[in-house]
Amino acid sequence: MRSPHYPFSAIVGCDAEELDDLGLSLVLTSVSPEIGGVLVRGEKGTAKSTAVRALASLLPPVDVYEGDRFSVDPADPAQHSPDGPFGSGTAVESRPVRLVELPVGATEDRVLGSLHLEQALTHGRVAYEPGLLARAHRGILYVDEVNLLHDHLVDLLLDAAATGRVTVERDGFSVEHAARFLLIGTMNPEEGELRPQLLDRFGLTVEVAAPSEPATRAEVVRRRMSHDADPAAFAGRYHEAEKALAERIAAAREALGRVRLSEAALLKIAEVCAAYDVDGLRADIVTARTAMAHAAWAGRTRVTRADIRRAATLALPHRRRRNPFDAPGLDEELLDRILGDEEPPPDPPEPPGPRGGDDGDGSETPSDAQDPQGPSDNASPPDHSGGDGEAEAPGAEQPDPEHSPASAEHAPEDAEGDSPEPRPSGAPPATARAAAPYRTRLLTVRGSGEGADGRRSRAVGTRGRRIGAAAPGRGSGSAVHLVETVRAAALRPQHGGRLRLRPRDLRVAVREGQETNLVLFCVDASGSMAARRRMTEVKTAILSLLLDAYRRRDKVGLVTFRGREAELALPPTRSVDVAAARLDDLPAGGRTPLAEGLEEAARVLRRERLRDPRLRPLLVVVTDGRATGGRGAVGRAMAAADHVAGLGVTTVVVDGESGPLRLGLAATLAARLGADHMPVSEVSADALGTAVRERAA
Repeated sequence: MRSPHYPFSAIVGCDAEELDDLGLSLVLTSVSPEIGGVLVRGEKGTAKSTAVRALASLLPPVDVYEGDRFSVDPADPAQHSPDGPFGSGTAVESRPVRLVELPVGATEDRVLGSLHLEQALTHGRVAYEPGLLARAHRGILYVDEVNLLHDHLVDLLLDAAATGRVTVERDGFSVEHAARFLLIGTMNPEEGELRPQLLDRFGLTVEVAAPSEPATRAEVVRRRMSHDADPAAFAGRYHEAEKALAERIAAAREALGRVRLSEAALLKIAEVCAAYDVDGLRADIVTARTAMAHAAWAGRTRVTRADIRRAATLALPHRRRRNPFDAPGLDEELLDRILGDEEPPPDPPEPPGPRGGDDGDGSETPSDAQDPQGPSDNASPPDHSGGDGEAEAPGAEQPDPEHSPASAEHAPEDAEGDSPEPRPSGAPPATARAAAPYRTRLLTVRGSGEGADGRRSRAVGTRGRRIGAAAPGRGSGSAVHLVETVRAAALRPQHGGRLRLRPRDLRVAVREGQETNLVLFCVDASGSMAARRRMTEVKTAILSLLLDAYRRRDKVGLVTFRGREAELALPPTRSVDVAAARLDDLPAGGRTPLAEGLEEAARVLRRERLRDPRLRPLLVVVTDGRATGGRGAVGRAMAAADHVAGLGVTTVVVDGESGPLRLGLAATLAARLGADHMPVSEVSADALGTAVRERAA
């Protein structure tokens, strides 16, 4: 017998009046599925998946036709099932809401549906086997680690979420069916951000984190251990709380149609969305629906200021992000100033008049009444803490003048340091901020790989144009190549005049597409790079390359070297926003331990090759090529370069040297590494085009 799910109320709280952000967002989207689902962001081990799986047991059951695999609503005559038509005498049954999990590694056939092989092989009939989207209709579609979902599956979800339908044209059949589901995704931001198009499809988003209070953490552990010891007994202790939550969700669903959104409240919602400069109008629609659901959940028939405020904190944070480096969250003080202190007035009844007549249907008319935007002294306290991520303390910057060739550029190898100018003893290293990122030129790994689907380097995989066929296991393809399979059988000697297929004749399609890569940055943070103008230019270039890596679904890592050692500032990860934060705080100054930096990069590359041999790396060394730190520093740096070159890794040296007189050491280093040499000014795609045109002229 299957053990019961972990109770929802044991995760988010037993008191329905004090649900946390996670619990409230899941409840509200259950009350009003038109909100568009929930994205739960949080670090590992914060009960994200447990809460989602527990939600399904709280939802009211659905009525379906007996034997209907597509779960159409018998009460809605507009819905048609491919298994139908169903007459008025067809039996109707009630079943629990389904929780359908979409695996990150699912195939397109599994998601959309495919040819029913048993019917085709045994009866010679072309029949359709429904996929996960059909099974999720009128239920919950749950995607764990949604940020790791392959792009082609993201495209399928976008189409289904936008239209509410799925159309399948393949393998000799044409099928269209409804696919309206509650989309819930969970993700760990440390493993990479979500594609912007899919991010906007989630109605609400919530950030979860492990509690910091020891007593709360101890209670969580106590409950978990109690559940594991006796799941049935543990669920029984929360039976009444679960029943109360389920009844309240059902009551809120029934009351939702009676909730009124006044014209003043709607204008206030539009004012809030405009103030936060969100893209499009989806934010306004979702905020309005969430506010109405919150009012129904609270037992009100009119949307109030508290409903709008709560809805905005759940519906807007993820829509304010223009790129993965923007911090999530809202400026709640701004929200309070916009909402003011007074409740939005209800719409006045429409006076009877000759214009269309008054039929007493209670329809609302626009009202010019608006809330005064008064001070927020009496504003209700926020339900959860969170900053807007906009205000930043200005970083300490070094003076602007570039160091001259007579000073730092021509310093001897055994100089004590190569800082461009002296700082007081004990002073912290200088930092510089990056400017706005720009579009970069495309950097690719040489040759062809077999890595996961991405958008950077050439690869042989399951997507892209077909370039041939191979036996299973020799290529990355998975679709059977019928012509080549028959050809392989025909080339083999046959007996009896009939073509017989053997397992060894099977051929699968080999396709050429693009793969994701590991982009490892090895950044020189020594004194020769520390002038404000130079470090700002370098950081801007790296930030732009990080944004490019995000768009191309790459993994990124960061090695820095300064003073006497190198440091792995960020182990390889798919979270480019974490990399950007580490880059922003990167200090500069001191000697240039170039050899140590290259050796640390080589260690990281070897370790990652063992972890995932298919993930091909691209090493980006950002330096001016100088090597200081005692006698023999240059020789050790060249030896380290030879070692990196021996790894066979595609490498690019971004030359940070600037000024009228240049030593050209970075170009020498690039030649030793077998790398491409690129001035930092040519990282920009636009700057590269300009440079090419100037050289041609």
